[in-house]
Amino acid sequence: MSNNEHVDQLSLISVPRNSSPRVFPIATASLQRIGLGLRGPFRLQENELTINASVPLPLLQVQVMRSYFDGEGMEIYIENASQVWQLDVVYPDLIDATRDTKKQRTFELSPTDPLWLAQANRTELSFEFTSSIEGELPLQLNVDESPIYKRDGVIYAAAVLCGLYVMIIWEIVNRTFAAIIASTLSVGILAALNSRPSMATIMGWIDVETLLLLFGMMILVAILSETGVFDYLAVYAYKITNGHVWPLINCLCLFTAVLSSFLDNVTTVLLMTPVTIRLCEVMCLNPVPILMCMVIYSNIGGALTPVGDPPNVIIASNSYISKNGVNFAVFTLHMLPGVLLVMVQTYIQLRFKFRNISDLQFKDSPEVEELRHEIHVWKRAAASLSAYSKDEELVRQTLMKKVNRLKRSLKKRMTAVIEPAPNYQQTLANLQAKYPIRNKPLLIKCSAALLFVISLFFLHSVPELQRLSLGWTALLGAIFLIILADIEDMEAILARVEWSTLLFFAALFILMEALTELGLIEWIGNMTEGIILGVGEDRRLMVAILIILWVSAVASAFVDNIPLTTMMVKITISLAQNSTLNLPLQPLVWALALGACLGGNGTLIGASANVVCAGVAEQHGYKFTFLQFFKVGFPIMIGSIIVTTGYLLVSHSLFAWH
Repeated sequence: MSNNEHVDQLSLISVPRNSSPRVFPIATASLQRIGLGLRGPFRLQENELTINASVPLPLLQVQVMRSYFDGEGMEIYIENASQVWQLDVVYPDLIDATRDTKKQRTFELSPTDPLWLAQANRTELSFEFTSSIEGELPLQLNVDESPIYKRDGVIYAAAVLCGLYVMIIWEIVNRTFAAIIASTLSVGILAALNSRPSMATIMGWIDVETLLLLFGMMILVAILSETGVFDYLAVYAYKITNGHVWPLINCLCLFTAVLSSFLDNVTTVLLMTPVTIRLCEVMCLNPVPILMCMVIYSNIGGALTPVGDPPNVIIASNSYISKNGVNFAVFTLHMLPGVLLVMVQTYIQLRFKFRNISDLQFKDSPEVEELRHEIHVWKRAAASLSAYSKDEELVRQTLMKKVNRLKRSLKKRMTAVIEPAPNYQQTLANLQAKYPIRNKPLLIKCSAALLFVISLFFLHSVPELQRLSLGWTALLGAIFLIILADIEDMEAILARVEWSTLLFFAALFILMEALTELGLIEWIGNMTEGIILGVGEDRRLMVAILIILWVSAVASAFVDNIPLTTMMVKITISLAQNSTLNLPLQPLVWALALGACLGGNGTLIGASANVVCAGVAEQHGYKFTFLQFFKVGFPIMIGSIIVTTGYLLVSHSLFAWH
């Protein structure tokens, strides 16, 4: 409350040609550190280093100078107060054609010289700019006299992140509310450090694309479930696998993995979760472990192609990486062996984890579980009614009476004798009679809308044909279906959208950006770079692959993998461009892609698909906790990263496939 929003004060300057200095005064004379942001025609990381070897790249050098003045205002001494910051600028003839980029730096200032301070009346600080360019260099700059001290910022960021995990793991508050508390706290910390972001900035941090994609697909799935197609598909799957449990899980997981390598993970999970839940109900299985298997395979399948998972989209769309021969086919070819090996390893680990079939079943008889589930649904229906009208209060009381009746019959059921289960043929006949397709015309309309959306998603990998983002596509699909199906009652459809999941994502995006501002992501990156730069020449590629793979995997299990990948891509490119290191780019790219995608299996909030799946399951009355997922997902993540390490080291360190 007491701190104002942080607004950049922008100034325009031009630096004269051929190393003549340009001085820019700083208002405050006594500072320990100062931040400087520059916008100008700097060389992008994507561009080649030099066009012609005879003319070196022009440079811009910036440093802070301190001047000492005597009583008459004469300058008696000038000294360097900071280290020199060196920036690559584009060649003079390219200045007009280059889009300006932003560069930021915090200068640590040296203390004043006591000898000169005794003689001087006052001191002044200023920036000195010199450029080696054959012409004037226009720059836009903003000076921040109280920049965030990154070393403290990282500690605050880590504390907020730990707080979020404590709230989620021990279920102190609801997951969504925990994310809202953590994101508000992180903005509060930024405000305390004099960097309070404006509301417009915070809104810009939210990735509206993802939220639109989720919203559109949730509406599509809500209308689709009215047709009864999910129940029908579940019975069909039961029929083709003859009611055996493992063949069924294998079919499900394989189908999910293939689907999510071409569709977005979130879309796949939104379509597959209702089918899986109905399937488990049909077979009297507990949906929670089977949903976990499905979501784990969805993340593995997503790693295969450049469009399967958000980190891959970020990596493959980077212009420097695509210039260096990474296209759709090359990406998929290099990821395929790794993904197949990981699938085999995950299958073995899951078979071992759920080796007792009783782990996949409910502890009590199916009838008891069904009653419990029914009680949960009635209770939720009662809780969703507000008490501000007399009629709603009446309905609510009726629902609660029903809940109490069900509870009494549950007690009776618990003590009853279990009847022998009917055989497969009889069960199948019962199920087919119980779950036909309920609304064929609506199913045709839904299929048309889904076909429209999914074909546009597929075309998304060919940007020349299709310029709509995933979010827009999903939204247009939802609008198209609402028009086709002629839905009168919008309230009922909107009630099926999981607003809590959407809010959770929005809060998480804000939290991650705030932690990035505090320097957490940058710190992870600098540590990674530091370790790789510190090893000997002969083992450097091996160490680089290992570090990038393990750091991106472990980090993306605990922080959102989108900002992490954005930052790791920059580091990967700068390692490949560093001529003293002499590292190839491609193996580092594969290590990053596999690490960031497979790391999402580590925790419940490691990947967006996990959160969406948990949200949908909760709507159906099956809750899975952070720790339940952690016990299954984390060992599998570690296993898959060990397998991937082997694959990358053999193919790139040993056989130099790249």
